[in-house]
Amino acid sequence: MSKINLLKPDQSNLNTFLYLGSFLFFISILDVFLNSFFKVNITGFLPGFLSFIIPLLLGFVGLFFIRIEYSGIKKLDLINKHINTNNFNAILSLLIIFVIIKSIPPLLSWFVVDASFAGDSKDVCTGSGACWTYIKVWLRRFMYGMYPNGEQWRINLSFIALALLGSVGFFATDKFKKYLTLYYVVIYPLIAFLFIFFFISGGPVFFDLSYGIIAAILSVILGFFIPSKYKFYYFLIVPFTLYILLKYFIFFEEYIELGKLDGLNWVETGAWGGLSLTFIISFFCLIFCFPIGMAFALGRRSGFPLIRYISIGFIEFWRGVPLITVLFMSAVMFPMFLPEDFFIDKLVRAIIAISLFEAAYVAEVIRGGLQALPRGQYEAAKSLGMGYWKMHIFVILPQALKLVIPGIANTFLALVKDTPLIFVVGLLEIVGMLNLAKTNPKWLGFAMEGYVFAAIIFWIICYAMSKYSYNLEQKYKTDR
Repeated sequence: MSKINLLKPDQSNLNTFLYLGSFLFFISILDVFLNSFFKVNITGFLPGFLSFIIPLLLGFVGLFFIRIEYSGIKKLDLINKHINTNNFNAILSLLIIFVIIKSIPPLLSWFVVDASFAGDSKDVCTGSGACWTYIKVWLRRFMYGMYPNGEQWRINLSFIALALLGSVGFFATDKFKKYLTLYYVVIYPLIAFLFIFFFISGGPVFFDLSYGIIAAILSVILGFFIPSKYKFYYFLIVPFTLYILLKYFIFFEEYIELGKLDGLNWVETGAWGGLSLTFIISFFCLIFCFPIGMAFALGRRSGFPLIRYISIGFIEFWRGVPLITVLFMSAVMFPMFLPEDFFIDKLVRAIIAISLFEAAYVAEVIRGGLQALPRGQYEAAKSLGMGYWKMHIFVILPQALKLVIPGIANTFLALVKDTPLIFVVGLLEIVGMLNLAKTNPKWLGFAMEGYVFAAIIFWIICYAMSKYSYNLEQKYKTDR
């Protein structure tokens, strides 16, 4: 029988080390678990310091014994690969596991066991746990702000419609996929703007929305008869031109006579709020800042000095000022420079300000992708007879954007988390509504539940966006 060296676990005595190490690791986890959940301490007979250090020591020795490279056991190799590569990782992994186990009971007690869910007043919240009744009572305000309860179906319908229209790319046939870029850059933003700012607001909704949809449909139909080399310029100009013609020239008299649509009440943007406003601002800023940032990224690398200096000035100006200052200027100072009879809604001003601000950061991210491309890509495209725009649209930008997907996703995540700053312009998204709710005399002292609720919402949004960006990375990953 060969002698076992406890200081050098190897495959020759795999079963011995595996059983012994697993037992010690299990004992350490069990000790922490029983102490956390049931206040039972296996090592309680030891002095206080040793009762804390012994589980850590046992777990470390257990992980040391099972640290056998290429054991042939799939789960064991997986553990060694992720949490047990060396002594430092073993100790760090144990500390993290112990902290998680220690944190579960108090969090579970606060979130569920001692929490209050029923009722409609704070009188039911008498325990030491969370008062989720507070969230239940204020849920509509957190979702829709001060938007009238009876009209909230308009927000829901608009979001559903935009989601369906935005999913066109998933169902498009190969014949129409080449037009998707034009659809998402030109037509979809137009339809989204009409849905949000006319349908949700009310007023002359039928006419404005109808003109926009008619203009979009006519543009798509007529676009099939336009030669391919002119399609980009066609879809860049024609939809907006048709909309203006329909609204102000063709149906001008009917528009003046009929006025507002009966049965659809006007709702000021000041009443918008909650999570729906967060989505609205994030959505429009995303679809506006990306093409603007892309244009200035190309401009910063342009060979024309005037275009390059204008692009550099734009980027550095917006990157040089805080967002809260930009919003303050859009809310207070900008209206002073407008003609007396000219008005731009404060929500539109906020979206424009945030879009321009974020466009500067998007431009720098895209510029990094453009700089990372080998010079040979430009020369290869030119050798095929491609002009500037065709070269960048079909060769350069697809490769550059693929390289900077993580950076673009990071910028978009920062944009979503910057939306609470719109309180400067008098708009209250979900965090603003939480701050308003916590000052209500009937619900004083329950701000923690509100902020936890908002944190969970933002985490879900950010996690979903990060997973989507990761999937895009994997989808378009190629060896360079």
